[in-house]
Amino acid sequence: MSNLTNEAVLSRIQEKFGEAIRNSEEPYGMLTIEIDADKAHDLIKWLKTDDLLKVSFLTLIGAAHFPNDKGREICVNYHLHSMVNNVRLRVRAFLPIENPSIQSLTDIYVGADWQERESYDFFGVIFEGHPNLTRILNEDDMDYFPMRKEYHLEDATREDKDDRFFGR
Repeated sequence: MSNLTNEAVLSRIQEKFGEAIRNSEEPYGMLTIEIDADKAHDLIKWLKTDDLLKVSFLTLIGAAHFPNDKGREICVNYHLHSMVNNVRLRVRAFLPIENPSIQSLTDIYVGADWQERESYDFFGVIFEGHPNLTRILNEDDMDYFPMRKEYHLEDATREDKDDRFFGR
């Protein structure tokens, strides 16, 4: 069992990617690192191949939409796990809504394929270099991304519903 702490992992990452790290925090004890979108692929590839960290498992790729955060409206989250060291971490990269594009991880983790397709399908994230970036759950002819907070949740004529109660 490894004795790697979040502080030790963060320190090692900062040595290699210091300028690209925008922020770090530990919500609920999970190390969360925000990195420049153009460095996310390099960081995650390095995490997997680093002799000490050995982050061999991609748990999740997900996205979120923050419509009021100008120039950073789309957030791509990567949850990663070093099974050897029993360390988990989250890497985040923010993208502008006008160009929600980031490099695909399919060349690092085969399991990234369908996870990236899902984030594309629901949020419109373009994963550059993905081998088959097509919709995975929604209809192919949809011309919008349903998980973006761009549409009313209910009929606007209803007076008994208020979008504020749904985080909008």
